[in-house]
Amino acid sequence: MRLEQYIHLAGHTLSSVGDFRRWGASRFAAARLDFSQGQQNPRAEADLILARALHLEPEDLGDFSNARLLPEEKHLVLNHFYQREMLRRPAAYITGEAWFAGLRFMVDERVLIPRSLIEPFIEEGFAPWVDETRVRRILEIGTGSGCMAITMALRFPHAAVDAVDISPDALNVARANVLQHGLEDQVQLYQSDLFSALGGQRYDLIISNPPYVDAAAMAELPPEYTHEPRLALAAGTDGLDCLLPLLEQAPQHLEAGGVLIVETGDAEIALSEQRPDLPLIWLEHPAGGSGVFLMTT
Repeated sequence: MRLEQYIHLAGHTLSSVGDFRRWGASRFAAARLDFSQGQQNPRAEADLILARALHLEPEDLGDFSNARLLPEEKHLVLNHFYQREMLRRPAAYITGEAWFAGLRFMVDERVLIPRSLIEPFIEEGFAPWVDETRVRRILEIGTGSGCMAITMALRFPHAAVDAVDISPDALNVARANVLQHGLEDQVQLYQSDLFSALGGQRYDLIISNPPYVDAAAMAELPPEYTHEPRLALAAGTDGLDCLLPLLEQAPQHLEAGGVLIVETGDAEIALSEQRPDLPLIWLEHPAGGSGVFLMTT
């Protein structure tokens, strides 16, 4: 269905904010969209897209349920609904923003939509494994939007944070987010393939959410994931193409007593089978399961 047909289908029958909330949620549910990158259910996703198109927050929509949209507002909302339903474009790319650890970040197709199993551990300061009073230098490998580096800078305000990414496009997004949060004096960005551009620099804490999706899983990802940069997801046949080099090189960049924290997702099993010799501590996620390890020097 073309955009013009989609707009014609609903444009003459929908009028109020409540109409668009109901219609969007119903369409998204019927289309069996994947919500794992966003609000987790059709209604919340429709509310988010509608609210941001109207320069509102989702929680404001109830107050305007009977308000009638102007013609240009209808066109914009239906355009966004079309992108979500028919093009399977993730909501974060439609609205141009995403949340991580309670912070808002600018995002587009140059970067992964912010999400990480490491998030709750950052909020806890990695206690009890990390003594935050001793953390002076932090490194993030594969920063993407910069969301984790920025969150770390705010959580460890006395630490200098370096963040690297192999993609110059991703670094442009990260740079915009660093400026947005006023952290340009604390967070430094580098284009680097893992540690290649860092010379002999060492850190008290290194974190990474690297590519770890294996070939079989890549082939089965929902269409929404094709909008994300493949470089940030795909990690070879077993999901270890990035994890193994990272583990090999990280000790050379950790201070004595330093800590490495890495998200592995479903590559946890392959990593454990291939490198049972590594002294990895698997962290239990608050929601259950693991997929994140910690290693100390």
